[in-house]
Amino acid sequence: MTETETDISWGWQGYVGSPLTLILFLGFIWMLIDAIKREQWLWVVFLILFPPLNTVLYFLLVYLRSGGGAVFSFPGSADRRRIRELEQKILHLDNAHHYHELADLFFKQRKYSEAEKNYRAALDRAPDDEDTEAHLGRTLLALRRPAEARGYLENVCLGNPKHDYGDTLIALGECLTQLGERESAIGIWERAIEHHSFAQPRVRLAETLAESGASGGRARALQLVEGVLNEEALTPEFQRRQELEWIHRARKLAAVIKKGSEAD
Repeated sequence: MTETETDISWGWQGYVGSPLTLILFLGFIWMLIDAIKREQWLWVVFLILFPPLNTVLYFLLVYLRSGGGAVFSFPGSADRRRIRELEQKILHLDNAHHYHELADLFFKQRKYSEAEKNYRAALDRAPDDEDTEAHLGRTLLALRRPAEARGYLENVCLGNPKHDYGDTLIALGECLTQLGERESAIGIWERAIEHHSFAQPRVRLAETLAESGASGGRARALQLVEGVLNEEALTPEFQRRQELEWIHRARKLAAVIKKGSEAD
């Protein structure tokens, strides 16, 4: 290797190993993780394609403006710390509330078997807690055990049909639909859309009506899904992201119904 090549090689190694490069790299990783946590997918693409410039831009335009904070943490680390804290509290206090909160965290992580175990432990200690009953019902539904979920969900909805802003009633509708009890499910979906503007109950009601073959069922189904699609442009972005699956299903069902009407 010539003297010039040696100088270039050492210069490059010095740049790669320099503290400034390390700081810039860590800053890029920090902003990339933050963008993923915020579901800023366009920024994720920009950060990957043009790291140096977009790391600075993201930090100034998104991170600082949203009060990002100065503490770096990997996604899920706060939940893991809280799980350890709750397990220690349960060990010493054996409190129903701690079991319930621990179960909620496991449910959030989709560890449904762990969630079920802790919700049941919470119910053993506080049998009349409607939040625990409802969440256990939703967990059993996620575990594809709708027959077991039904009793918990019905019990809560009977006394409080607006529980959890309507989510428990919607879960009961899903439960009855999975059990094949079409008429009962239609009744629950009808109750749900009376009080809530969520896309899910309207789309599920439309799907059930379309499948039922009842007189006027397909016309009502089309009216429901077209309502969902017409409101899409007016829905806040965060809600659109949450309801994306149901918007897609509404669009698909509308196309199927229209195609069937043309064939008739």
